[in-house]
Amino acid sequence: MGARTGRTAGTAGGDADRRLGRRALLVGGAAAAVGTAVLARQELSHLWWRLPGVDRPRVAGAVDFRGARWVAASPANYRRADRPDDYTVDRVVVHVTQGGYRSAVKAFQDPAHGAAAHYIVRRDGRITQLIRELDVAFHAGNRGYNERSVGIEHEGFVEDASSFTDAMYAASARLTAAICRRYGFLADREHIIGHVQVPGTDHTDPGPHWDWGRYMRLVRQAPTIGAQQQKNHDVRHAVLHRTFYAGSGLRGE
Repeated sequence: MGARTGRTAGTAGGDADRRLGRRALLVGGAAAAVGTAVLARQELSHLWWRLPGVDRPRVAGAVDFRGARWVAASPANYRRADRPDDYTVDRVVVHVTQGGYRSAVKAFQDPAHGAAAHYIVRRDGRITQLIRELDVAFHAGNRGYNERSVGIEHEGFVEDASSFTDAMYAASARLTAAICRRYGFLADREHIIGHVQVPGTDHTDPGPHWDWGRYMRLVRQAPTIGAQQQKNHDVRHAVLHRTFYAGSGLRGE
């Protein structure tokens, strides 16, 4: 979410994502028709799970970060996927809600809103997950960045420095560090970015009061307490994934 610049906003991230998704299907069909095997295979690698009877097994209410609370976003505000098998994840995008926690949840559960992030971090440090990291959340306003990133909203306002509490910084840093470890990318400012840094965006969050130096130090120093439990959590999901593929004859490429 976050504040916007004064320039005219472009197409909403969610709407653009859905429209391009239909275009991708048409391109994939056309490529197959003319025998362009490479393009067809690339498209199918992202879309195989849409075939009837094929879907990655999921547990209702499951979360990707230990201790997070699950509150589901509207399915209209994200695209089901199978990340990182179909899209590489190598970014975290930091957002600010420009409002309270309840208003952000309400917006993300509204199918007409057209956007939602994977997580919201509250002022008190509590974390809510609304979309599985498997899926492509419409949070960045850029299709490519949606597909490659995890979006984290932070309760508050970009113009209010008091929004960003000690508890929020600490909890968000632990979450971001866990995401970096899970997908194997560096915890640096190339891979952990603000919404304002997404190409084509008209948003300004997290704004001038977000302390990037402090945040990045916390990410790099994130405590290892609980790391083994998080690793076990990730392993259980990986085993379930491999068991499914072994029984189906498909490969998770």
